[in-house]
Amino acid sequence: MKLNLIAIAVLILSLTAVTPAAADGIIIIDPPTPVPPPDFSKWLTIRYHRVLVTIDGQVATTEVDQVFRNDAAIPLEGTYVFPLPVGAAVDDFLMWVDDQVLEPEILPADEARAIYEGYVRRNQDPALLEYVGRETIRASIFPIPPQGERRLRLRYTQVLSSEDNVMVYRYPLDTERFSASPLEQVSIVVEVSSPVELGALYSPTHQDDIAITRQDDRKATVSYEASAIYPDRDFELYIGARTEMLGASLLSYKPLDDNGFFLLLLSPALTDTSTGNIPIPRDLILVLDTSGSMEGEKLDQAKAGLVFVLRHLNVEDRFNIVAFSTQVRTFAPALVGSDNTSEAIAWIEALEAIGGTNIYVALSEALAQLDGARNSTIVFLTDGLPTEGIVDEDVLLDTLTNEAPGDVRIFPLGVGYDVNVHLLDQLAVEHRGRPTYIEPDERIDERISTFFARMQSPLLTDVSLDFGSVRIFDVYPATLPDVYAGTQLLVTGRYEGSGPETLTVSGRVNDRTTAFTYDVLFEAHDGEAFIPRLWAARKIGYLLTQIRIRGEDSEWVQAIVELSLKYGIITPYTSFLIEEPAEALSQEGRAQASETMQEELAAMPTAVSGEKAVDDANLRLGLGGAEAPAAGGAYAPVGDASEVGATEDRSIRYAGNRTFICTPDQCTDTAYVPDTMPLTDVPFLSDAYYDLLATEPALARAFSLSTNTIVVGTDGIAYRFLLSESADEPREPAPTTTPPVAAVSPSSGETPQAGLDTPLPITETPTPNQEAAPTSGQRTCAAPLLALTPLAALALKRRGRLS
Repeated sequence: MKLNLIAIAVLILSLTAVTPAAADGIIIIDPPTPVPPPDFSKWLTIRYHRVLVTIDGQVATTEVDQVFRNDAAIPLEGTYVFPLPVGAAVDDFLMWVDDQVLEPEILPADEARAIYEGYVRRNQDPALLEYVGRETIRASIFPIPPQGERRLRLRYTQVLSSEDNVMVYRYPLDTERFSASPLEQVSIVVEVSSPVELGALYSPTHQDDIAITRQDDRKATVSYEASAIYPDRDFELYIGARTEMLGASLLSYKPLDDNGFFLLLLSPALTDTSTGNIPIPRDLILVLDTSGSMEGEKLDQAKAGLVFVLRHLNVEDRFNIVAFSTQVRTFAPALVGSDNTSEAIAWIEALEAIGGTNIYVALSEALAQLDGARNSTIVFLTDGLPTEGIVDEDVLLDTLTNEAPGDVRIFPLGVGYDVNVHLLDQLAVEHRGRPTYIEPDERIDERISTFFARMQSPLLTDVSLDFGSVRIFDVYPATLPDVYAGTQLLVTGRYEGSGPETLTVSGRVNDRTTAFTYDVLFEAHDGEAFIPRLWAARKIGYLLTQIRIRGEDSEWVQAIVELSLKYGIITPYTSFLIEEPAEALSQEGRAQASETMQEELAAMPTAVSGEKAVDDANLRLGLGGAEAPAAGGAYAPVGDASEVGATEDRSIRYAGNRTFICTPDQCTDTAYVPDTMPLTDVPFLSDAYYDLLATEPALARAFSLSTNTIVVGTDGIAYRFLLSESADEPREPAPTTTPPVAAVSPSSGETPQAGLDTPLPITETPTPNQEAAPTSGQRTCAAPLLALTPLAALALKRRGRLS
């Protein structure tokens, strides 16, 4: 079922200068008289953009609060325009400008399309093409005096559809390509209240930037906040329902010409003894490096981190502490219960840093204390290379493997740049853990506490998945980790086949095997377009790790190059793909790219430690454990290509499931192979343009990227959209006037709900003026309002910032 959505949208200033402010909605400004000088560049500035979303069951109420300041020397007034997503149904839509309630009207899609295409035709800017074919809300806006402010508040209600126990909420926050200056402050708070227990809470757009707080199993708050930024992604949140101790939600995507992609979200409940959801008792050994190099603040922070761990042990856990340098000391001769934490904390505080680094004797002592009958975990923190005992890493790894119980998990924490990255990686891979590398400018105690909070209470170990008759392959992580209370496990992979299936998740709880079953659906076509990019990032991270551990392999290298190019995931090893896109896209260029990467890998330093080794490890871990797909953006064409935002000469852009390499003059679909695909030109507003969008409406989003866009259609034909070659007039001319819309004072039943603050004082409240459409030669300027669902802003590209 389609999601009923509302959107609230973007501002256009219809003046001579092309300088957008931030934009989520648009105000078409009446041209002032006299027109200001052409070099006048400052118009509306946004002070803040705050969004409060309340989701109760399947009903979402969105409240938006923004303040705009007119930095021009003249009053500005005009008409607010907000494009609705296809199929959206407005259940409740209210808008206030200061203390006035506006009554908007809804334009049919064909009339709105004429407005958008007329603007694009006059201003030679394709940004609005993303919104063709949508109905639009329109309302008059009061004049804003010079240096005056207007507070805009919106409230709208929508019903979120639920498919396979998953709801999706979307709010359009993509203002990066429309903004002249950063938004001073942006915040989105989503308060979720569910009649059933909540499962996964997942944002494919902001997962790394949001905070998730679960008040209980049915209430949660998801919050995002940033300042002085150009938002470049819409905000999306997936909300799952949990019917068992372990919740499972499956999302999938199936292109027409390839096997499918899936994302599985596993979300256990919070610890709750009343439902039998009790953490598995485990044995935990903390191994701490106290060699001379740890002296000072480094050791103090490590101690604080271990104290945090001890204070968060579960009641039935057993533990011990192993401190090592040249020799080894233990807190107790054997594992002790969690009621001994006070003594252990005092013992830790008395530790001093002195001596060498004997990694073997420390881990050997820790392994000897584990009997294998209980879930066993070793947290191993070190800041250096082995300098005493067994120092050969291959011998060390083999010896420890022979001594280790079969079910132990080892989580290495490397501090600084002097650690043996290869050794720690291997320890984690061979013993079902995950390494963590803490750089010199990071606080050790904060990283330890964050790490342990995620693996504090194991609920299910030795996890395995059965997807029924659908064939599953290329699954990442390749080895499934344990499932911990209050966390989420994301699994990505490929599938062959489609339709409804039964998913079985099996694992061990203490000494017994437990299984959970779920009804899931693998899409036969289409679905969630972000999944392939997330899967590709994880596979690239996995392959880079295999190359690092096992050595360079030509097939792995070729796979990395193909994935990087197809999905726009650029690493320092594949940065050459965006330096010369015309060459990289050809058949010969793709082959040369693989050879170039093999040469770069062969020339890499063989050192197992140092800053580059740690940076490389963090890159691989970040890709391999990615929880959200890579975001598009600008990359440096020379030097360190991992530096996002270094230049605008080359950038990666996404339009649905398509990836584009963009230059200032052109955006090119990475599926385009120039030496095998002839181009079919599609001039703007031509019959070919209308016919193509009628067949593939999703191409409008691709055409909005550039005045010259090359895109490969689902028919395999390469099309070149040319804005500069357009028909004289659109099929339906844009209207030249707009009837005035009256403003009414809010009654007692029309005031904003709680969450919107008291209106700001204003100096004047003029009556709304009639809209005047821009005349030929006049340009518009985007200023921010806001929106919901994937609609960024009706306005200009970032071109205004560069003029």
